[in-house]
Amino acid sequence: MTQTLSPDEKAVLQAVKYLPAISIIMPFGPKISLKSDLEYRLKMAVGKIEKELMKNYPAEKALPVISRLKQLASEANYNTHRKSIAIFLSPMVEKVFYLDIPVEEKIIVDESFEIRDLVYQKKQDMQFLLLMLSAKRAVMFLSNGSEMKLVKSNRAEEEHLPEKDSPERVANFSDPDERAEKLLEKFLHQMDDALTLMLKAYPLPVFVMGTERVLGHYKKLTKHERDINDYIQGNYEDLPEPEIIKVVQPHVSNWKRVKQLDLLHQLEKAAGAKKLAQGMEEVWQAATHKNCRLLLVEKNFMYAARQGAEPGIIYKEELPTDYPFYIKDAVDDVIQKVLENGGDVEFTADGLLSDYKRIALIQYY
Repeated sequence: MTQTLSPDEKAVLQAVKYLPAISIIMPFGPKISLKSDLEYRLKMAVGKIEKELMKNYPAEKALPVISRLKQLASEANYNTHRKSIAIFLSPMVEKVFYLDIPVEEKIIVDESFEIRDLVYQKKQDMQFLLLMLSAKRAVMFLSNGSEMKLVKSNRAEEEHLPEKDSPERVANFSDPDERAEKLLEKFLHQMDDALTLMLKAYPLPVFVMGTERVLGHYKKLTKHERDINDYIQGNYEDLPEPEIIKVVQPHVSNWKRVKQLDLLHQLEKAAGAKKLAQGMEEVWQAATHKNCRLLLVEKNFMYAARQGAEPGIIYKEELPTDYPFYIKDAVDDVIQKVLENGGDVEFTADGLLSDYKRIALIQYY
């Protein structure tokens, strides 16, 4: 059962280290992994912590924490659809998160819990969509940079289209066969609509491959300028998948840059749809109302604040730590709200979100 920290517990946790403090962060996913495997991994983690605590602490300090940890582990919810579990425990506080983000397994002893630890332990897997276009067909792949999974394939009305993208057609856009050109544009419109649906299921960076002629048409009509990270020009439709991966590799080698550019594109789209909260006060209000799809925050951004009269209102203010409505770092509190409500969180480089007051929340739409 997920528990919530009281304001008093938060103040204690922020002000002083109460040892022993332990953290377990691990992949969970009961709907994917066998329950017995999850139970075994959790049991092993608890056993490792028990051994370390008994070695480094007197029994009167170690045993109560070990006992409570075993109890929390035994109460783990194996019916959840979430992807990971995080358990934080000390003599003063305990907290269990079930999260919708994939994480790397980590066990920590003797470091007090910071909510940012959950984001730092996120798996930073490479994932992107690859749309391959030609006059004859279009295919869409979901790729991790080393493997490709076909997610959509469409063929055009071949009898009405040119047999191939010949050099003459590439050089001459005023081809007399206007009907074929219109059919090609119709087909590309259909694939652009298909990309719209795919992005709802997989909101990932997009790369588009095709000949100069086909890409020329597609760039003029696509609704997804902000989703497309790069165009890869060439006639690659007959290449086997391993060769396609080699062609794409230079475009994804700097994955950090690809990811940051994609995040900025997502911000622009959300702003255009009026589904973006920016700046700490707007973000706090949106997170309080549980409309949280993706929180973006500069890595070193912190925000001391005072709670307003309403739960959704805060004011920037430095106050004594014993002030009853003092919030030492509202950023950590917002991260917690977003994660607890099934949203995702991404840290960015400092300065990247300067146009958004260093923090922004994309809402569902």
